[in-house]
Amino acid sequence: MGIFSRLSDIVNANINAILDRAEDPRKIIRLIIQEMEDTLVEVRSSAVQTIAERREIERRIEALTRTEAEWGRRAELALTHNRDDLARGALQARAEMVRERDALTQQLHQIVLGIGQQDADIAKLQAKLADAKSREKALLSRHGIATSRVKLRQKLHDERLGDAAARFEQVERSLDALEGKVESFDLGRRTLADQIVALETDNAVEIELAALKARMTQVTPRSDA
Repeated sequence: MGIFSRLSDIVNANINAILDRAEDPRKIIRLIIQEMEDTLVEVRSSAVQTIAERREIERRIEALTRTEAEWGRRAELALTHNRDDLARGALQARAEMVRERDALTQQLHQIVLGIGQQDADIAKLQAKLADAKSREKALLSRHGIATSRVKLRQKLHDERLGDAAARFEQVERSLDALEGKVESFDLGRRTLADQIVALETDNAVEIELAALKARMTQVTPRSDA
C-alpha cells in the first residue's frame, strides 16, 4: 500500500511526521523513496508528452500564420481582377485561419503554464527525494550503531561472561592461598645474615650494659667510708 496518492501529497509531505508514526522507520523510508522515484518517472514522462504537444501546436500556429498570409494575398489578387466574390471568400478563409490560430495560441498558453508547473513540481520532488535518501542513510547508520550496542549489551550481560569472571576470582583466591602457604614456611626461619645481625645487636647491648655498670660503680659511695 502506498503512502502517497498524488504528487501534491509528496510535495507537501512532512517526512519527519511520517517517520515518527512508523513502527519500522527503515521500511517506511524505503517505501517513500520508491514511491518518489516512481512518481518522478511518471511526471517526467508526462512532461515529455506535454513538451511534444507544445511543439506540435507551435508548428500548427506557424502553418496557420502562413496560410492566413496566403489567403490575404489571394484576396488582394482577386480585387485586382475586380472579383469581389473571390476576394470575399478569401477573406472569409483567412478569418477562419485567424480564429483557429487564436484558439491554438490560447491552448499553447495553457500548455506553457502547465510545463512551468511541472518543472516546479519536478524540482520539489527531486529535493524531497534527495532529503529522503539522506534520511535513509542516517537511519541505516543509526540502526547499525543501535544493533551493535544491543549485541554488546547482550554480551556484557551474558551469564557465561559472569561465570568466567567468577572463575577468574576463584583462581586469584587460590593463588593468594598458595602464596600465603609459601610465606608461612619462612616464618621462624632466620637467614645467616639475620643471625649475624642479631649477634651484633646482642654484643652491642652487652658492651653498653658493662659500661653502664662501670659508671654506676664509680659514682656509688663505699659503705665503710
